[in-house]
Amino acid sequence: MMIKKIRRRKRSKKPYFGKDAHNAIVKYQNEPDKAKRDEIYINDILPAFDKLSENLIFIHRFAKSKEDYEIMKNDCVSFLFETLNKFDPSRGTKAFSYFNVVAKNWLIIQSKKRTKNRSRVISLDDSLSLSYSDSIAIENYSISAVQDFKIMKKESKESLFELMDVIKVRLKSENEKSCIDAIITLFTNIEDLDLLNKRAIFIYMRELSGLNPKQLSVAMSSIRKHYRELIKDGEFDIFFWGV
Repeated sequence: MMIKKIRRRKRSKKPYFGKDAHNAIVKYQNEPDKAKRDEIYINDILPAFDKLSENLIFIHRFAKSKEDYEIMKNDCVSFLFETLNKFDPSRGTKAFSYFNVVAKNWLIIQSKKRTKNRSRVISLDDSLSLSYSDSIAIENYSISAVQDFKIMKKESKESLFELMDVIKVRLKSENEKSCIDAIITLFTNIEDLDLLNKRAIFIYMRELSGLNPKQLSVAMSSIRKHYRELIKDGEFDIFFWGV
């Protein structure tokens, strides 16, 4: 007598951005307590945003290197965090569909910006790439504008620290305060640091703040919101400060 083997159906994997993530976003939007919102975001929303950003970058080949991938993914996740309250579940749209479009469009724009910036960059050390008029203009500027540049840079740096002090007063959670303290320390010692890329800065920030990557990402996103609000109001003018 032949005994037929019963084949068991393989259980389908739980989608990384399914109904649970959708419900978590709705719950996040309706939760008045900030500490609970942060907990919902870290446990139930951040993993979905992280995987969504990762998949889009790989599928559409937005990143040219591992370094570009890390920077682009972290920035994309932060951007999605900032758009959390813009999602309207009452329209019947699934959270995945909405944030998939938002993330993809953001990545397309950032990719085009990167490509455009690369095409614009000309090494000043490569004199053959510069026209005669450009060489004269650069030489004249380097002589006449040095003092003005130093004064403007000093004033902008002072404005930057004032801005961070204002942001620090606004912050409530200990993680956010640790993060802003780390940022202040970073800019205080910026001239003595040998940080070559954004990834190195992120690692340095983790060491200064004592926060893990998830905690740092959430804190940075919150601080960025306050930063944009203050800059938008026109109270601070720090666009000239750069390193």
